[in-house]
Amino acid sequence: MPTDPTAPRSRPARRELLRAAAATAVLATAGTACSTTNSPTRPAAKPTATPNPSATGRPVSLPAPTGHRPIGTVNLHLVDRTRHDPLVPSKPFRELMVSVWYPAERGGKFPVAPWLGSAAAADWDKRSAPLLTVRSGAVDWRGIQTHARIGAPVARPAGKLPVVLFSSGDGGDRALGTTLVEELASQGYVVVTIDPTYEVDQVEFPGGRVVRNTPLPEKLTPKVIEKLLDKHSRARVADAGFVLTQIDALAHGRNPDAEKKPLPAGLPTAMDLSRIGMYGQSLGGSVAAQLAHDDARISAAANLDGGFHGPVVRTGVAKPFLLMTSDVNTFENNASWKSFWAASTGWKHALHLRKAKHGSYSDLQVIFPQLTPHMKIPAASELIGTIDPHRSLAAQRATITAFFDVHLKNRPTTLFDNPSGQYPEVEILR
Repeated sequence: MPTDPTAPRSRPARRELLRAAAATAVLATAGTACSTTNSPTRPAAKPTATPNPSATGRPVSLPAPTGHRPIGTVNLHLVDRTRHDPLVPSKPFRELMVSVWYPAERGGKFPVAPWLGSAAAADWDKRSAPLLTVRSGAVDWRGIQTHARIGAPVARPAGKLPVVLFSSGDGGDRALGTTLVEELASQGYVVVTIDPTYEVDQVEFPGGRVVRNTPLPEKLTPKVIEKLLDKHSRARVADAGFVLTQIDALAHGRNPDAEKKPLPAGLPTAMDLSRIGMYGQSLGGSVAAQLAHDDARISAAANLDGGFHGPVVRTGVAKPFLLMTSDVNTFENNASWKSFWAASTGWKHALHLRKAKHGSYSDLQVIFPQLTPHMKIPAASELIGTIDPHRSLAAQRATITAFFDVHLKNRPTTLFDNPSGQYPEVEILR
């Protein structure tokens, strides 16, 4: 498996960094999935997975999205030659892997997309899973399937679709937010997920090349941690702005993929770039807020249980903003939340998900319960709390999609008036 020589192997301290950043990023994990009370609830047809004859380890599955549209996806290799890589300055350019998810036509012989690419899955099993107290070889990470068809044509009746960007938690692969991403796509959104190269544990590029994260500083004091998170945040904000520009190029008929791989039929004309939102989990949520402040192209943003970093802590935002929280942080113990909230002047809502932990806003909340009956995972409850994962998933699906439906589709909802009426696990904080 080819690897990038400029990205040394990470240490377990990376997870300790994320833990130590208590109000922010702990254990890099991404969001769950969402739906809306005003959208059809008939589940999309689940693609038939092709068995992996070489699979080893316990099989794991992801819950199907609830929207009525099947979905497609395509990976794009993007290269920004206008800047040196902010995390490895010796690199004269910044390269990224992104995935685009969208409502797709039914039928056709298009392969089902894996949760992780083959090389990334092998690296995750060897390096990342053990840091989550899951021993290497215990789980068939390579065999986890999504519900999207690779390269399937965009659904013709879908019309112009709003676009949403997703950013994961610090060090977290974009795949960790798949359940939420798939839900939004099944509900009529084009969703673009971004891997932050040299920060995330592993990024798989075309040809099986794996780029790993850079090593952490030896001494992880609170000041060092905050500086590192700010550095990662600045890199991600620039990444997201670059990705938006590439999406605009795609919408105007240009293929931004470095290898010029064929694009799914109908994708260039499917996106409505006048309606763009962004959300993220942990550090990714702070990035969404900063980009909403800095970039006029973003109309609404959401943060899933992340602290805020950088200038947006003081400036807040003047656009619609949603904050969803777990039991880990509160407005009382997180100064960045209080400062951001006081400075924000747009529509804003803060909701608390009871008995949830930081990892509840990631695919781990549906993966770990499939593993714990068969193996000991000491970190499970610490990561995903004690909330029922199906209830957590349903609440997040309803809330996140309703938020973007209101602010990108102008579709009214009563969910935010009394969310606990439909989801007792959710309470209004602010």
